[in-house]
Amino acid sequence: MATLSDPEPDFTTLPVMDGEVFTAPLRKPDHVGDDWIEPRQRDYDAADDAIWDDLYARQMDILPGRAASAFLAGTQKLALGRGGVPEFARLSSELGALTGWSVVPVPMLIPDHVFFWHLANRRFPAGNFIRTRETFDYIEEPDVFHDVFGHVPMLADPVYADYMQEYGRAGWKAMRYNRLKALGALYWYTVEFGLVMEQAGLRAYGAGILSGPTEAVFALEAKSPNRIFLNVDRVMRTDYVIDDLQPTYFVIDSFADLYRQTVERDFDRLYRGLNPGFTYANAAVIDVDNVLHRGTQEYLLRGGRASGAKAV
Repeated sequence: MATLSDPEPDFTTLPVMDGEVFTAPLRKPDHVGDDWIEPRQRDYDAADDAIWDDLYARQMDILPGRAASAFLAGTQKLALGRGGVPEFARLSSELGALTGWSVVPVPMLIPDHVFFWHLANRRFPAGNFIRTRETFDYIEEPDVFHDVFGHVPMLADPVYADYMQEYGRAGWKAMRYNRLKALGALYWYTVEFGLVMEQAGLRAYGAGILSGPTEAVFALEAKSPNRIFLNVDRVMRTDYVIDDLQPTYFVIDSFADLYRQTVERDFDRLYRGLNPGFTYANAAVIDVDNVLHRGTQEYLLRGGRASGAKAV
């Protein structure tokens, strides 16, 4: 995601966010510093641990045969089912021995430039709270279950772990060109909602799929969504939906393929050719697409979650 003409950024220091960069304003809580890291992981009580255990059991009933083999291997290596919310220090020690990553607690969604900085330094920021029983099935802001269960097992895979670090480093360039939204689309369609074609068939590696029971089935088996092989230039021009099932999923051949398509891409040239806004709707199929499955879009056309449409 860099070019030979780029000066090597200093990833040891937090980048300064230019006032001209378009980004969502977030108010920093008083008790955290500029890195947004909480002083300590919160103490989860028995009720919190029971929510984690129930969420874990539900997903692990659904994911075999649907989740990427790297994800399932990661859950075993990190023993995420040993009971209760994982302790971040232990998790970081075990993950660090595998790929050099750690997990740090943050209070909420954090600013883009801070998020990129942590990823560039192989730190994954995880929400320092867990959903309630009332929000058990759907939560708008990512909590510790989404972040740790959905994302962290994939960081045990060396190639994927390197991709995530390179994604964080790419944030510097996206800020310089004011194309954070385009880089966000790449994250959305890979890290959050990506599919991979394995020898045994299509599998999910995106955290938004892996941490939700409905999406885990819908993404792989429903007739509604498109499934299209990843083209980075196309994906970064594509809008996405944040509060419903995806109309389109993008498929990679392997994590080496994902790394090659992104890290080896000349992003300077790509950013110069991008419009500030998106070019393609999230349900679009265009002439350059290598389509694995063209969806009916029935779920979307019937109004999606807000209308009570069935996820078919």
